[in-house]
Amino acid sequence: MRKFFQDIKADIKFKTAGPGQKLAEPPRERAPKEKPNAATSKSRQGPTDEAQMAAAAALARLEQKPKPWLPSSQDAIKSQVKKELMAEAAASERGLSTDHKGPVSAVEEETAGLSVSGVYFICPLTGATIRKDQKEAHIKEAILLHSSRDPVAASIMEIHTFNMDREKVKLGVETIAKYLDNIHLHPEEEKYRKIKLQNKVFQERINCLEGTHEFFQAIGFEKEMLPVPGQETTEEYYVLKKEALTKLEDLKDYKEQLLSSEPVKAQLDRQLCVFKPSPQAAQFELPHDFYNLTAEELKREQRLRTEAVEKASMLRTKAMREREEQREMRKYNYTLLRVRFPDGYILQGTFYAREAVSELYRFVREALKDDWMPFELLAPGGLKLTEENLAFNECGLVPSALLTFAWDAAVMADIKASGEEQKGSLLKPELLSAVQILS
Repeated sequence: MRKFFQDIKADIKFKTAGPGQKLAEPPRERAPKEKPNAATSKSRQGPTDEAQMAAAAALARLEQKPKPWLPSSQDAIKSQVKKELMAEAAASERGLSTDHKGPVSAVEEETAGLSVSGVYFICPLTGATIRKDQKEAHIKEAILLHSSRDPVAASIMEIHTFNMDREKVKLGVETIAKYLDNIHLHPEEEKYRKIKLQNKVFQERINCLEGTHEFFQAIGFEKEMLPVPGQETTEEYYVLKKEALTKLEDLKDYKEQLLSSEPVKAQLDRQLCVFKPSPQAAQFELPHDFYNLTAEELKREQRLRTEAVEKASMLRTKAMREREEQREMRKYNYTLLRVRFPDGYILQGTFYAREAVSELYRFVREALKDDWMPFELLAPGGLKLTEENLAFNECGLVPSALLTFAWDAAVMADIKASGEEQKGSLLKPELLSAVQILS
């Protein structure tokens, strides 16, 4: 009972003790108690000026206090995208343009902080080395410039290169070939030398393709407005010029060129580099060009990461795991591969993710001083790459990998037995003269 009354007294004393104070502040003198006014004690008093000022100061401190950052996958994606955009902007500032020749220098790579500044291609028409994002525009410009020298060849390249739907191109090209066959087989019949532009077949198969009008005009057709039989109106036709009838064999050649041509494709630039021995050979920092991810797919990555946590706790069959691994590998268009030689030198090149392993063997062989000697390439973990027909993404060599070069064991045994061991680097001298430092 005594404890009960002691608790009540302590509670009353706490409530009447007045405002508290912070531990870091000096003690304040207690204000003298004021006798309550009968007129005001019946109603609740409003906040004093001092209370309002204290509340305002506390609110200001809360607003100035930084909010805690909560890491999330969305933040990670935004950070990665920002980093890639900054790297791309830095590359643009360094003057990478359509007249860029050869792989970028080590200084440029160090500035961008990337293993390679991007993916580059070689234009088959101009020989220029161009960035991936400039490839289509450069090829289109090159074809249009070529039309001044050879309008027929340029228009054929336009038809096969500028139109993405290969089935429509095939149908349109076959239809044009039929027009030319009729002229070649029946040169005396006027009806075959005229093509009505509003004809349904022409509209559906030919007019919808880019470059077809340039082709007709280049081989000797010109547009004319001809009267419609039985009507007072006229319609537009392609009519073959009379002088073109004297060159029927040329029309046959044009038809063969049109049927046999392929789209103009830029060749992937390997960006061959040789580096001095480095402990950082297995470290890669790739630009966004290597990834096959659109903006929508980047958003989907957040959801996929969440689902991956759930799947990790589920029992999955081997087939399910293999399907998921293959789906993961399809995210990459390209792969950056390095081959380390016995003396520590490193050979680097860029490849399509779906290229065969045999292309890597060819790439390495062309860099060797003695390209006739058989050798082996070992994947990470020491596994020999014996199935040369497999693609890199099927072997797990995407988006980057460090491989090891080794001479064929039987051949090396014979060389050692004969006492003719190899001296010096295995790479060609011209490659070693341009060796770089891997940072």
